[in-house]
This record gives sequence, C-alpha cells and structure tokens, in this order.
Amino acid sequence: MNGLFKTIHTARLGKTVQVNDQSLSILHDISFDVYAGESIAIVGASGSGKSTLLSLLAGLDTPTEGEVHLMGQNLTVLDEDGRAQLRGLHTGFVFQSFQLLPHLNALENVMLPAEIAGLDLTDARNQALYWLDKVGLTSRLTHFPRTLSGGEQQRVALARAFINRPAILFADEPTGSLDEANGSRVIQLLFDLNLESHATLVLVTHDSTLAAQCSRQLKLQAGRLV
Repeated sequence: MNGLFKTIHTARLGKTVQVNDQSLSILHDISFDVYAGESIAIVGASGSGKSTLLSLLAGLDTPTEGEVHLMGQNLTVLDEDGRAQLRGLHTGFVFQSFQLLPHLNALENVMLPAEIAGLDLTDARNQALYWLDKVGLTSRLTHFPRTLSGGEQQRVALARAFINRPAILFADEPTGSLDEANGSRVIQLLFDLNLESHATLVLVTHDSTLAAQCSRQLKLQAGRLV
C-alpha cells in the first residue's frame, strides 16, 4: 500500500462511556490505516464495538482516547460543525434502516444531498436520475418510501449515498433488513457502484458473504482488533 493515499488513519483509538456511574470500555487501542479504493469489512459478534468504531471513523462520535484522521484531517481536533463539514465533502452513508425521508419521493430523497452540497436544482435532478437508473429504479421516481419494498428503499439509499461521489462510503449493516434475494442484489450493486466511483468502502456487517467480497476484514473481539 506504500504510495497510496490514506483515506482513514486511526492511532490507539479508544472509547469509554459512563453507564450507571460506572465506566464501560467499548473500544481499546485500535490502530489501522485504510487506503484509497480499499473495501474494508468490520466484523465481530454483537457487542464487540463494530458500530461504535464506524461512528468514530465517520466523525459521528468522538473517541475518549487516540485519534482518527479522515482524508488527512484530524477529526479529534474539529468541533461538531467542522466534522459535519468534512463528512459533507467526502463521505456517503448507507444504513440498515434506510433513513429515507418519508415526505420525499425517491427522486427527491436522492437529490437532497446534492442540493445540500450546493448543486443547482437541474444538475441535482440529473445526477439523481443517473444514480436511480444505475440501481434500476427509473420506474419508481415518484414513489414515496412507504410504497417501496425494503429492497427498493435500500437501492434508493444507495443512489443517495453515491450522488455526491464520496471519497469514502460508510455502510452499517446495509443488508441487515433485507431478505436473501434483495440482500444479494444490494451487495452486487454496492460493489458495482463502489468500483465505478473508485471510493473507499468501510462497512459493518454480520453477513459473511458481504464481508468475503471486501479486500480486507477487520475483526473486533471485546472491543479489540484481533
């Protein structure tokens, strides 16, 4: 990996929370690098700290110890607004629960990140149409989330995640709410779109099929890398 750009760098990362006046250590001494274009699966048993680690990498949460660098910037010295700005510039997200806005149709949900990023309405619409076509949903543009199947909602979420062509895509159990057939289709789309966009992919999953398609796996056990 020498010579490649580090999209993510962690050094002695730790996270401790207070529960009923007691300290609970969730992550301990996590250090690793992720390079441009890599696909990384974070795996481990429930409660091992996978989702907490993903939140720290994305700057959605702050560590108790250590540092996280995202696209060369130290997240741990930025305030909440600074982290949000960095996420907006460089990252996309796919969640298990889809996180679509119920009052927006499929096209409007996908357009939203582009509009927030400052793209004019026509360009945002054209980009949304492009990515919805990529995920096979041109016939569902005006459908609201409640009228879409789970697989269709996750495909809308994929299109939304890629519309700003992020340098890093974070995915938290992206197939966890889907049946096997829809999960397989979403997995294929995820890797196809990621290959096209040359993004770094970092995902949390219990799905061994999904994890096996990544270039590398990071296994957590009791909050430590093993």
